[in-house]
Amino acid sequence: MPVPDRIERTLELAHPPAQVWAALTTAEGLGGWFGSHAEVDDLRPGGEVRVRWDDQGEFTLWLQVVEPPRRFAYTWAIEGLPAGDPRRTYVEFTLEPTGTGTRVTVVESGFAQLPDQLAGAYESNVDGWRTELAELAGYLDAAP
Repeated sequence: MPVPDRIERTLELAHPPAQVWAALTTAEGLGGWFGSHAEVDDLRPGGEVRVRWDDQGEFTLWLQVVEPPRRFAYTWAIEGLPAGDPRRTYVEFTLEPTGTGTRVTVVESGFAQLPDQLAGAYESNVDGWRTELAELAGYLDAAP
């Protein structure tokens, strides 16, 4: 069975788009929920962000779209491929204001390019987004 191409999740947050945007795009925000430490070199298309998880190492996010406070997208390496492999997945966050806060939709696509033996990378990211988005909500809920 081929690897599915995309993961899509939607999250309703009781926080304004500007606050959610900061959690997605600043070193402090990303380091608070998406990994244990983050460095944002240049928040613009073509810029890079490095995120480190203490138990998994460091990952580079190559920024593709930066449209405050509405769209944020990056590509990143696919776990299981050799270092330097040009194949990446594309992750896009879309923020929509609601009457009570912000609706966040995250889509990660590009898994269909993987060989079947790397289907575990897809499953790992399915679980990862479940965990990470819960951490995003917790991080925002704990913010002053």
